[in-house]
Amino acid sequence: MIRFIVTSLLLLTPVLASAEKSAGFTPFTLPPLPYRVDALAPVIDAETMTLHHDKHHRGYVDKLNAEVEKNPALHGKSLEEILAEISKAGPVARNQAGGHWNHRFFWQEMLPEKAAAATRPSASLEEAIRQKFGTMDRFKEAFQAAGEKQFGSGWVWLIVNAQGALEITTTANQDNPLMDVAPVKGMPILGNDLWEHAYYLSYRNRRADYLKSWWRLVDWAGVSKRYEEALVRSR
Repeated sequence: MIRFIVTSLLLLTPVLASAEKSAGFTPFTLPPLPYRVDALAPVIDAETMTLHHDKHHRGYVDKLNAEVEKNPALHGKSLEEILAEISKAGPVARNQAGGHWNHRFFWQEMLPEKAAAATRPSASLEEAIRQKFGTMDRFKEAFQAAGEKQFGSGWVWLIVNAQGALEITTTANQDNPLMDVAPVKGMPILGNDLWEHAYYLSYRNRRADYLKSWWRLVDWAGVSKRYEEALVRSR
């Protein structure tokens, strides 16, 4: 009987250990798009949106969950907490966590064209842009130029840096300015995806055309809100 009990406990040990290991793991989820897949056309077509969200973004979420589940040090951490110490998490987590955060941010900063056209930067954001770049048009030109110059895949960002000032920066692959490995750190308030899967079906290799057209979708009310929140955090 004693031998049976001991043997049973030994057989159960891996199961119990596995359950204990995953007890603190809550999977990240793919958020639904906040609009129909065709809502951003013609700037971003429905097929691109479907592939971008349902395939690419889902892939980042699934791979991030697989990586986090096997790493107890990441259990119970928010996405932002993982990004803040991404250098400790390894290259797989870096790519997948960045991909999830970046795309979640990307969907939320856009609106269908007519709705986006009705939004405006807040007075404080407009003044900050004027002080930093001169005019809104010059800011857009600088943002687009940074996006065009980014070699290969990546992102272009408008951030509020640690000093509370606006700054344009770019990151490679799925990195972002929230990561402890980012060359320029800050709170993103606007960002555009420079990966070819974000625009290739409609624009082919014409990244500049995509960057120029994309302004028609920007929700400036959302950008303004993030600006105010970032200012509070930087103080």
